[in-house]
Amino acid sequence: MSDQKSGKLLLHACCAPCCGGVIESFLQDNIRPAVFFYNPNIYPRDEYELRKASLLAYIQRLGLSFIDADYDHACWLDAVKGHEQAPERGTRCSLCFDLRLACTARYAYQNGFETFATTNAVSRWKDRSQVHASGLKAAAVYPGLKFLECNWQTPAMQKLINQVSNREKFYRQRYCGCEYSRPENMAQN
Repeated sequence: MSDQKSGKLLLHACCAPCCGGVIESFLQDNIRPAVFFYNPNIYPRDEYELRKASLLAYIQRLGLSFIDADYDHACWLDAVKGHEQAPERGTRCSLCFDLRLACTARYAYQNGFETFATTNAVSRWKDRSQVHASGLKAAAVYPGLKFLECNWQTPAMQKLINQVSNREKFYRQRYCGCEYSRPENMAQN
């Protein structure tokens, strides 16, 4: 990560629990990411607002930039249409990552960021290789833009994530966010 110190990093964030440990790891490496919140997949709207408020309060305490791309659930529904019944980590997730990371990459490119990353690959509910494939695909559209592939599913990072989440008393959700995964994940918890 040290090669990113001189450039601007845009971090797509899904929620405070996934983001806290990642941000603190970046800060330890003297990297101050701007945080991009674009999650039209989160359902219902109240859940979206809870996740956003928890993350925003943390970002503000750290003095980092927060970019709110707002909520467009209808766009997300259109993007995953026909894949509503796909299992978690299936085609619906790939389409969701494609949409969210394409938006992140576009914002990064248009606003002078050299690199972007996402906290989507932190979650135990997600397949890191699937997330990274969407990030690389999104970056390939814009000359010179890089997607930072990180393995944040390590025991050390999971420990840091839990420590930060507990210390900050983050709101913790029990599912990835989308209405189609909610029943599946709620049954597993």
